[in-house]
Amino acid sequence: MPTGTVFTVAVNPKIPPRLARLEELANDLWYSWDRSTRSLFSRLNPSLWGAVGHNPKAFLKRVDESLLWKAAEDQVFLANYNSILSAYDSYHSEPVRRDGAKGLKANDQVAYFCFEFGFHESFPIYSGGLGILAGDHCKAASDLRLPLIGVGLLYRQGYFFQTIDNQGNQRVTYTDSDFEDLPVAPVLRNDGTEVRIDVELPQRKVEAKIWRAKIGHVTLYLLDTDLPENSADDRDITHQLYGGDRSMRIEQEILLGVGGVLALQEMGIKPTIWHINEGHAAFMMLERMRGLVQQGLDFPSALEAVAASTVFTTHTAVPAGHDQFSDDMINTYFQKFYHDLGITREEFMALGRVPGNHDFNMTALAIHGSRFHNGVSKIHGNVSARICRDLWPQIEPEENPIAYITNGVHVPTFLAQEWSDLFDRYLGYEWRNNMCDTEYWSRISAIPDHLFWSVRQTLKSQMFYGIRARLATQNSRNHGSEAHLDRLLKSVDPINPNILTLGFARRFATYKRATLLFQDLDWLRRIMLNQERPVMIIFAGKAHPVDVPGQDLIRSVSQVARMPEFEGRLFLIEDYDLRLARRLVAGVDVWLNSPVYPLEASGTSGMKAGINGTINLSVLDGWWGEGYDGKNGWAIKPGPENMDPALRDREESKDFYETLQDHVVPLYYTRDKPGYSSGWVKMAKNSMISLLPRYNAARMVNEYTEKFYVPASRQGRVYSENDFEGAIKTAAWKAFVRKAWGGVRIRRLDTPAKRISFGDALHFEVAAILNGLKPEDVIVELLICRQLKKSKLSEFRHFRFEFTGVEESGEHLFALNLTPDLCGKLEYYIRIYPYQPLLTHPFEMGMMVWL
Repeated sequence: MPTGTVFTVAVNPKIPPRLARLEELANDLWYSWDRSTRSLFSRLNPSLWGAVGHNPKAFLKRVDESLLWKAAEDQVFLANYNSILSAYDSYHSEPVRRDGAKGLKANDQVAYFCFEFGFHESFPIYSGGLGILAGDHCKAASDLRLPLIGVGLLYRQGYFFQTIDNQGNQRVTYTDSDFEDLPVAPVLRNDGTEVRIDVELPQRKVEAKIWRAKIGHVTLYLLDTDLPENSADDRDITHQLYGGDRSMRIEQEILLGVGGVLALQEMGIKPTIWHINEGHAAFMMLERMRGLVQQGLDFPSALEAVAASTVFTTHTAVPAGHDQFSDDMINTYFQKFYHDLGITREEFMALGRVPGNHDFNMTALAIHGSRFHNGVSKIHGNVSARICRDLWPQIEPEENPIAYITNGVHVPTFLAQEWSDLFDRYLGYEWRNNMCDTEYWSRISAIPDHLFWSVRQTLKSQMFYGIRARLATQNSRNHGSEAHLDRLLKSVDPINPNILTLGFARRFATYKRATLLFQDLDWLRRIMLNQERPVMIIFAGKAHPVDVPGQDLIRSVSQVARMPEFEGRLFLIEDYDLRLARRLVAGVDVWLNSPVYPLEASGTSGMKAGINGTINLSVLDGWWGEGYDGKNGWAIKPGPENMDPALRDREESKDFYETLQDHVVPLYYTRDKPGYSSGWVKMAKNSMISLLPRYNAARMVNEYTEKFYVPASRQGRVYSENDFEGAIKTAAWKAFVRKAWGGVRIRRLDTPAKRISFGDALHFEVAAILNGLKPEDVIVELLICRQLKKSKLSEFRHFRFEFTGVEESGEHLFALNLTPDLCGKLEYYIRIYPYQPLLTHPFEMGMMVWL
């Protein structure tokens, strides 16, 4: 090697005029779900396409100009190019819907804040499930032409690249992105200068540049502090996703939340609906409140005005998973906010306080500053309601304001092209417009079994080719022999992909229990090493660099994979990313998932597998708890939450072994005359039919729109109209209720009946001490249902008492006449809670007194 100074120069090709719009295609993340566009670039130079990580913008800066000119004269290439442009123009010709569609008003705008966004492996500002979900949310909003923008941070280093050495140790490599290679561009003012903002941090201001990324109809705005004007430490704020210490984390969250609001204001964007995806962006609420206080509102009214139009989605299933900061740290960063908001330090800290916890909790702040809250599956909604129950102390978790919207996946991104082609042939092109129509998708049953199986095998072969390439790279880097590689790859045969293949690919976290199948290795050997009915398992995933137990799991999988009897049957594939994920979910036969119940908030990899005809075998947690129907896969019933962990693992691993041994393996290898299992094909079809219309991102975003965005838009207007009259009135009313509620009591005046005949009426009467409240400030209510062993509040019917007068003692009287239409033993309860029509949720104050 030369010993002198290395100089470099970049030589970029000139794109022929005939292909000028390649740059437009490369700068719109529409390519992340349009395979034809990606194939167009790949076709020019497949090896370069792989070398640049399937990044169209980077590809166009490096491809030989001669190839571009050759393509400009290639009639086949031009035909594909023009076809893609036609589809691109058709997609973009339909403007964002500002016609009041779906209940939104013409001026409505959703601002969607998230710490990470995952669209494609070529845009590495994501780490895993949260980011992929955010990316799918944006893609679906684009498809539905909703007025949504995203707000995030532009990291130099997204998540790390992973290698695994011979001992199973995870090796981490971070690479800085060159923003000129990413599909982003600076936001410019009319005079051509860059849009920048200043964000206040202790004893200094940090300057942030705003970048724009285009995702079809959706625009994503990303903040970047890596500027010469900032100190080295401040330039690092946006350097690494989930990097640094607690100070770095709070500064990133301030930049996202506070800076995100300032950036939108600077660009003249005025959202009417604000959605934060996880609590990282909750400081956004404080900045919005500060702006309203500066306009003249008092803090309580500003809080109500902001909360009325804010949606908060939580993805965390354990209390420890919620971001928390010490009071001292909050005081350091937010002392000026106390004055700006017109409140005391104690009042500020209360915004992030959970009873019994002395730290400032970002989930508590997110809940206090929003009126629409949700978990990401039915199970997770219930878990979140229990975790956050202390924020509504007198309300049962089942009734508190945390709802749920189950996650979904963006079908055009994750459905294999081969399935799209088959659907075009047998379902018609209109399947793309019937994504949520369950009856429509029953047509999959009519697809001939042999064609369905052929697609499954084709996808499996493609996956095998990809795995062989990755294993060869791993083997070479780890100095493995060619003979060893041949032995490894013997069963990974793309020409004859007839081995039952299971897949487990996700983040290596302890609660996901990647090694649950290793509880009884002898049993696993008997299942996998049967010469007549062999089984292969493919593992992939990363552990966070500071998660030592997660890295230990990787070592455990690697250790088993290196056992002589498992070599060539059990694989650990390194550097799990979106590209590998697309291959695995479409290529394996069975998708495994073994979380500790109820710690899987939702999970989406199983959805991606299910829509591709891969069959799920999973613990009934997260989305699978509602997705499993007995005909579309296999389920492992979890043990009780309080079960001894070691016993639970033994029992659930036993269920996995028995299910594999007695159901999965026999069904797969019960081959009919055509050479495949018709029973397997039937279950795979059921997987598609039942899951695709229910667990797609279009359904998810439509549900957010109907349940949250439209109501948040309405509440935001109600609270802000007439100089925030609604917010001021609600804040004053709540203050009055809080002051009075400690003295509210009810007592029963009637004599309870023990037995009546069907058709007889019951009379109920109570007296209430309202402690200064008016009768219209409260609801007195009776709940009744047939007595069961374990009645849920959702099973009770509600009947409201009428105010009938005031006793001389000052007690207010309420009465109810009820003729039950049920027979048998009935149970009922009487309660009182505060109410006024402007409330977003009837129990948002967390106050209730039961008789």
